[in-house]
Amino acid sequence: MNIHRFEQTIGGHLYNIEVTPSGDRWRAQLHRRPGALTAMMPFYAGTPQEAFQMLTQWLTLAYERQTARASASALTATAPTLARPAS
Repeated sequence: MNIHRFEQTIGGHLYNIEVTPSGDRWRAQLHRRPGALTAMMPFYAGTPQEAFQMLTQWLTLAYERQTARASASALTATAPTLARPAS
């Protein structure tokens, strides 16, 4: 089987990505370690490079969204509370 392997660092995490043929397309997915489960869907494209790029773009977007959400939570937690006037 023709397997393309890539390493990509996103958000400080190293991802091992495998791209394999699947019919007339290429399938990119995270490399599965023995005994480890993964729920991530694969990405399909016409070439190995396109499939790899689609998966890394999705991982980058997911990381950026998580970072933005964590930053917003931190800002909310540290924001000063406005006192309400006594009635």
